[in-house]
Amino acid sequence: MDKIFFYLMLSIVSCLACGLPAEARSGYQAIVRAPVAAGRFYPAEPDKLLKAIHYYLDDAVPSSGKRPVAIVSPHAGYIFSGQISADAFKQAAGYDYDVVVILGTNHRVAGFNGVSVFPKGGYRTPLGIVTIDEDISARLINSEKEFTFLESVHRQEHSIEVQIPFIQTLFPGVKIVAAIVGSTDPDLCLRFGRAIAKALQDRRGLIVTSSDLSHYPAYEDAVVIDSMILKAMITLDLQAVRLAIEKQMRNGFSQLATCACGEAPILAGIAAAKNLAATCGRVISYANSGDVTVGNRDRVVGYGAVAFFTEDPEGHVKSMKCVSNPSGGESLTPGGKTVLLSFARKTLGQFLTSETVPLARGFDPLLENRRGVFVTLRQNGRLRGCVGHMAEDLPLCQAVGAMALQAAFNDRRFRPVTLRELPGIEIEISALTPCRSIESIKEIQVGRDGVLLEKNGLSAVFLPHVATEQGWDRDQMLEHLCLKAGLPPGSWKDRTRFATFQADVFRESGD
Repeated sequence: MDKIFFYLMLSIVSCLACGLPAEARSGYQAIVRAPVAAGRFYPAEPDKLLKAIHYYLDDAVPSSGKRPVAIVSPHAGYIFSGQISADAFKQAAGYDYDVVVILGTNHRVAGFNGVSVFPKGGYRTPLGIVTIDEDISARLINSEKEFTFLESVHRQEHSIEVQIPFIQTLFPGVKIVAAIVGSTDPDLCLRFGRAIAKALQDRRGLIVTSSDLSHYPAYEDAVVIDSMILKAMITLDLQAVRLAIEKQMRNGFSQLATCACGEAPILAGIAAAKNLAATCGRVISYANSGDVTVGNRDRVVGYGAVAFFTEDPEGHVKSMKCVSNPSGGESLTPGGKTVLLSFARKTLGQFLTSETVPLARGFDPLLENRRGVFVTLRQNGRLRGCVGHMAEDLPLCQAVGAMALQAAFNDRRFRPVTLRELPGIEIEISALTPCRSIESIKEIQVGRDGVLLEKNGLSAVFLPHVATEQGWDRDQMLEHLCLKAGLPPGSWKDRTRFATFQADVFRESGD
């Protein structure tokens, strides 16, 4: 009860402070804000959290070679957006900052239209407590009456919290400023940006703007929408960003709820960067939740890594995602097969040790063709899991990662694979050719063809080698397909649709 009373009184004082003189608004108590996103947005165990961050940083887009004034980093769950966040933070890695200003957005408190700056104390994550820079926070709070502290705005807000483990890892001991910008009013954002720049004039500061991009359009629409917003952001023109967002919202994209879940921090961050002499912005990387092995492409959220510099960086990398990849069943090279097997194992290992997955990117174009695939796991020669994806709607590399996870954890015939088991498990991949409908079962050649059976809304599939391994002839194979689909024996003989495909099968042992 004492703690509840304390927070209630603190909230009342914070609300009243908006109308008090600046000097009176500086006497806040130090608070250590407890983590609320640990175990949901990122791992709650310190060891797993550190592994997740290092996995992502190891795979991050290399530094552009210039010290950024500000970056934009997404704030979704690490399994979805952690790689893009790492790409953004990688641009600042190795530089000597003495304070990091994090600009978050307001997801939780309806009606909050100001700026809330955490004044004293710190933010705690599983990696420890990062301390608030009281001097800069006080300067911001005392600069204007709309810049205050409302504890309830910070209490459940994740957009600042998810950035902190990256800061703790890359900049240990550096203090932070945690500010939530609750209004997209351009004048407010401009004034707060100027206040940040003024407060940082005698400091070596990095500004981290926390924002996702589009919310919940289909994959292809998200790529179009997000590219427009990112292009506007790197102009360092607040009006261009607002106009780009307004235009995309008017374009009638289905399911589009917002173009930037963090528009206010973006505007304030750009204003601050410009007032700190930033002259150019660069898109470092882009992906959306549909690019992740655990994602769905029907409704996605976009993520972009952006950096702002005082001078144009040389050799920067821009890795905007293509809208789609062509379908194809071209033969894979031995090197390509090795890469896919390695990615499948890396996906399983990373998930088991950090509760995150690698982002499927940077592959040879042949490995990004949209193809169906099965991933089979064997332990001591015995089946340990096998799940496939027949639809030709995902890049092969992404489908391999997704099916590796499914085979390891969602094959109902087996218990989930454990980290202890993983070294003794062999991975096999079957990359499929496109399915071809057939008119007669006489076209099926046992041992060469995989077969898909569909009837009355039920379906089943066998890979090409299944019949050979079981010693079945064609009719026996079709009987077993019916059983697998839940159809009565002999159902395959009448009004049943069949399609065939072939598979390029390869495994870690090379047999």
